[in-house]
Amino acid sequence: MRFSDGFLSEIRDRVPISAVIGQRVTWDRKKTNTQRGDFWACCPFHGEKSPSFHCEDRKGRYHCFGCGVTGDHFRFLTELDGMTFPEAVERIAEMAGVPMPARDAQEERRERERASLHDVMELATTFFEDCLQTSDGARARAYLRDRGLAQTTQQQFRLGFAPDSRNALKEFLASKGIEKAQMEACGLTVFEDVPVSYDRFRDRIMFPIPDSRGRIIAFGGRAMSAEISAKYLNSPETELFHKGNVLYNFARARKALQKGGAVIAVEGYMDVIALAQAGFENVVAPLGTALTENQLSLLWRMSGEPVLCFDGDKAGLKAAYRAADLALPLVAPGHTARFALLPEGKDPDDLVKAEGPEAFRTVLNAARPLSDLIWMRETSGGVFDTPERRAELEKTLRELTSRIKDESVRYHYQQEMRERVLSFFGNQRGRQQGQGGGKGSYNKGSFNKGGGERGQWNKGGTGAAAGRLAVSDSLTRSAMVKRTAGIMPLREAALVVALVNHPSLIDENFEHVERLDLSHGELKQLHSVLIDAMAHGEANTREAVVAAIERASCAEMWERAVTLARRARQWTAFEDAAIEDARDAFAQTLHLHRSARTLHKELKQAEVALATDPTDENYRHLVEVQAQFHDVQATEALIEGFGVSSGRSGRN
Repeated sequence: MRFSDGFLSEIRDRVPISAVIGQRVTWDRKKTNTQRGDFWACCPFHGEKSPSFHCEDRKGRYHCFGCGVTGDHFRFLTELDGMTFPEAVERIAEMAGVPMPARDAQEERRERERASLHDVMELATTFFEDCLQTSDGARARAYLRDRGLAQTTQQQFRLGFAPDSRNALKEFLASKGIEKAQMEACGLTVFEDVPVSYDRFRDRIMFPIPDSRGRIIAFGGRAMSAEISAKYLNSPETELFHKGNVLYNFARARKALQKGGAVIAVEGYMDVIALAQAGFENVVAPLGTALTENQLSLLWRMSGEPVLCFDGDKAGLKAAYRAADLALPLVAPGHTARFALLPEGKDPDDLVKAEGPEAFRTVLNAARPLSDLIWMRETSGGVFDTPERRAELEKTLRELTSRIKDESVRYHYQQEMRERVLSFFGNQRGRQQGQGGGKGSYNKGSFNKGGGERGQWNKGGTGAAAGRLAVSDSLTRSAMVKRTAGIMPLREAALVVALVNHPSLIDENFEHVERLDLSHGELKQLHSVLIDAMAHGEANTREAVVAAIERASCAEMWERAVTLARRARQWTAFEDAAIEDARDAFAQTLHLHRSARTLHKELKQAEVALATDPTDENYRHLVEVQAQFHDVQATEALIEGFGVSSGRSGRN
């Protein structure tokens, strides 16, 4: 039986070659890079002790540097397992979940027709390229020049121009012996509900769309006239073109990825071309639709962790959220995505032209993991000031993470979201028990560290109160663009702010301060500056420490920490607090922090122990550690009479 090229390409594209070969070999852990789809093993074709057998998912090929064997999915099965070619095709089709084609003459005839359609598309591409260089294409050339596209770039992507004529392409193809039915089958003419067919693309700049083998299968056209409602027009679905299964620039980007890096997905083909000219050749784009599951599979074939880049407006953020929902159930070890949001109001083309390639590289470096985007969506703009609202958030996060099909990844996502919720809210139960002064009572102490009036549920509290703050969409977008390092823990920020504003605390607690275990990257940098300033005798005053922070280019980090502490009303950490209050608050916060970090490590160990050996004893131990951890997270009470030295005891 003869199989069509389209069918063979489809099943090859759906099944990573590592999945086929991995059933017969054990991958070498040291040399293999799963995220890049780069695998090494001892060759199954000849005996060897060190791995010289190599396969790449991006290329869909294997090669042994010892014995020289090389091939693809089908050759591996035919040569190693002795299968016939049809048997190998059937095996790969089964792995891909694609039914085998029926053996009939009609299908073979259709394959021959498809081959001829590729020829028609190539003729049309050449026609559009030639038209761009004629007098009719002068406006199109001027437009491309104004967009900053060099002549070499235009030729590289085979850009063209469709004249403002109903018959120009049709007559050209007819002169080459192309039949009317073939033009219609390629989507080059409009023939439905009209007596005489006419050219689909007229007065448009033409963008040829190649398949994974570089053959032109469709076109995108950009209207030259502002009066045309459809600014961009793509080819319709045809025998050659199914837009949900195609990524623009796939073949060229896959080749560029041989140099390393991750594939970048942007929103439009104009962005792809502009970025390629700026030196980013590993860029692809969907074709006028939201990212599909098949397109995501293509991205993962190229790179285990593609970067999905979206415009920095509301529509871009909405598209990013849709992509996150698509990817979440499908993530697996070595298969995830990162999200890069551009500055608001700019697309990649605008950014590169205005600020150069380095600006776009900065956006890529700031790309956030999928878990960050999910968290950002569910918390941005929200006010979680009641138990019901906080419970609703937890329920939403549980439902989202439960969609993940891979058991291991699902476990780690659920664990991650639990930790974020704990950090975001704290534990109200523990706070009430620690400060409430008895069952049913809440009026014996201040609810927050701000030392408000007794009996008042002061909304300026820490922990949960900090978690209740509404965060706007624009703030969360800017945070992603500016490469924040996740959520800054309030307790850690309060410690660092107190040390800067009251440098004498560094000397008084030097042993503990030097070994301070911080989880947040920016706070770690500020801590390092503090210790360095102390070592050089530059930590005698607050002004000297702040100057050291500015010299270390950490001023923005410092401002973020100060803003967080100020929002949560951590007044004891600021310079106008009496040293007695600052000292007492710092001692208590440091004790809570050290206890929490120790218990956090114990909690991790207990979770691993239970996962490895699920016994009743390990389960009880995990529950005990979790209870201790929650209690420490909840303990935010201040020493009785706190705030008197600063005159704060009566404030709300």
